[in-house]
Amino acid sequence: MIVELKEKLNELKNRFENIKEILKPDQLERELSILDQEMGKPDFWNDQKKAQETASKRNSISNRLNEIKSVEKRLSDIDEYLQLLEIEYDQETEKEIKDEIENLEKEINRLETASLLSGEYDFKNAILTLQAGSGGVEACDWTEMLLRMYLRWAEKNGFEIEMVDYQPDDVAGIKSATVIIKGPYAYGYLKGEQGVHRLVRISPFDANKRRHTSFSAVSVIPEIGEDVKVEIKEEDLRIDTFRASGAGGQHVNTTDSAVRIVHIPTGITVSCQSERSQIQNRAKAMQMLKARLYQYELEKQKEKQKELEGEKKDITWGSQIRSYVFQPYQMVKDLRTGYETGNIQAVMDGDIDGFIESYLKWRATEKQQN
Repeated sequence: MIVELKEKLNELKNRFENIKEILKPDQLERELSILDQEMGKPDFWNDQKKAQETASKRNSISNRLNEIKSVEKRLSDIDEYLQLLEIEYDQETEKEIKDEIENLEKEINRLETASLLSGEYDFKNAILTLQAGSGGVEACDWTEMLLRMYLRWAEKNGFEIEMVDYQPDDVAGIKSATVIIKGPYAYGYLKGEQGVHRLVRISPFDANKRRHTSFSAVSVIPEIGEDVKVEIKEEDLRIDTFRASGAGGQHVNTTDSAVRIVHIPTGITVSCQSERSQIQNRAKAMQMLKARLYQYELEKQKEKQKELEGEKKDITWGSQIRSYVFQPYQMVKDLRTGYETGNIQAVMDGDIDGFIESYLKWRATEKQQN
């Protein structure tokens, strides 16, 4: 058994060395030092928004370095314990080492996933928007189920949640919702969730108990800061106000505080009803519009590049990415990566880490091949 434990430890050591080559802890230390110097300047907090973004980035880097150092120390400790175990065998100590190796493997798995988050905006907050597709009340109910899934995932992983817009259906479920998931690398983890999610089940809204297929579209964009410049002309906007429709305090349904902004040239629409005043909701809606327009321009550039390269591939949000089958069997399957699970209840309760990890690995492989 000791031989097996040593082999497992060596495997973890090799994996950890590969992770360090990608995450570059020495470079992270230098970045942290630069950010600390910047945060020490007397005028640092003059620009509150920029300061908060810098502080958030600093915390992300610091947390990542602490994780790396923790794994490094635990690997060293286990190595020492194994050497002592070889000198004087003890069954209880052997079990403790085995448990520690299993726990450490989970941490290394998590760091491996983190090493795949190297995109320019991966460390940002994520703006998650869900929109019911075809299927009537069934699609609205499905959209609310998906929203609950993402909220449960965010809660389990320690992210902060801000509900920005919530449009309930007249019968059941929701027509649409927008939520900001706040925390280090929220966008990096969730970016692979963008696309159409398909549900197959016997509908509780069908008296004849027939099987229905419903669709819900999920959009994920990073919450960009003031450092990104996007030109928005006032004449290109149509701004509507309406009464908030979701749970949010005494102001809900009493004043026209909610704001909807339509960017006429692109048709992009954003709504916000989370704040108490119309002015605050308008400011937040404009920030979301800015992020949506920036993402729109990036996708246009990618599409043009693919056309120049002769690649005819649909990159729109409407591409179906995942199927959730409740009947006649239970299976959730990602149509891009092939990752699947039969534990559909766990998935709906927010256990989507397997899908997130498989997508990030799949994308990394795709980039290497291209």
